[in-house]
Amino acid sequence: MVTFLSGGTGTPKLLSGSEGVFPPAETTVVANTGDDVELGGFLVCPDVDTVLFLGGDKLNRDTWWGIAEDTAQTHQEIQRLATEADLGTGPRYLDPEKQTQGREIARWRRFSGVGEFMHIGDQDRAVHLTRTGLLDEGQPLTEVTGTLCEVFDVPFEVLPMSDDPVSTLIETPDRTMHFQEFWVARGGDPTITGVEFRGAEHAQPTSAVRDALDNPVIIGPSNPVTSIGPMLALDGFEEALESTPVVAVSPFVEDEVFSGPAGKLMDALGYDSSTAGMAEAYPFADGFVLDTEDSTNLDRPVVRTDTHIESKTDASRVSHAVQEMLYEIR
Repeated sequence: MVTFLSGGTGTPKLLSGSEGVFPPAETTVVANTGDDVELGGFLVCPDVDTVLFLGGDKLNRDTWWGIAEDTAQTHQEIQRLATEADLGTGPRYLDPEKQTQGREIARWRRFSGVGEFMHIGDQDRAVHLTRTGLLDEGQPLTEVTGTLCEVFDVPFEVLPMSDDPVSTLIETPDRTMHFQEFWVARGGDPTITGVEFRGAEHAQPTSAVRDALDNPVIIGPSNPVTSIGPMLALDGFEEALESTPVVAVSPFVEDEVFSGPAGKLMDALGYDSSTAGMAEAYPFADGFVLDTEDSTNLDRPVVRTDTHIESKTDASRVSHAVQEMLYEIR
């Protein structure tokens, strides 16, 4: 049994070719929920859905989000209406007092549906509406996710990191904004002065997540700050990682990041934007998988391979390196 910690696209890419090394029936994926938003009344869980669609063989592998060949007629019409009414298509937060009203899991991340700044496909929207309906019927997010996994015939277990609200907020010189505004609407351009995982001080990992963390843990080449950071902010999560074998794949080759805003976020939190900074951010990790071109010297065991993942073959190669590292540290 192994457990993957997943956020963004890094760990899903590793999972895409891991089945020959880590049997899906013996694999659990704990997904970040700090990026979730309530948009026009329905809950969007981007990192949960990426592994959901991946496991169901529905994922758009060009973008690594959404459903392959999905249409977006509703989204396009929403944007047309907003444009015609001169309302714009940028993020529109609900009023501060409404951020803590309604369903608890959507706290601090509620956006109006006007203009719909995030691209939502038609089949994708059906997933969000079904999820939200089940939540409103009283089911916790973990149970809802399990139901969706059954529908999509996902071969591994998918667990949201918590059934409690945690919202990743990016602090900038002008104001604090949700991560989705920072990354989706603004392309990661604003200067970062800090990152807050709002609600994490009261949120708990579920019992299912705690059990999963008893297994050896694999952290793919995901963003250490906004993909993995919300999990580490949960009570007892990092302590659990200290008590089990953990292997992390670097999202860097020395000081070059594969993709996304990881480097900028690491800099903002006082870490080197590099493999060395990643290792510092993961003091609980027992070993690392680095790229063959990465000469970083770490104080813990290292296995090197080509860590660029563009295909299932690449993902399988990196998965074998992870397995080799696990054998060494166990």
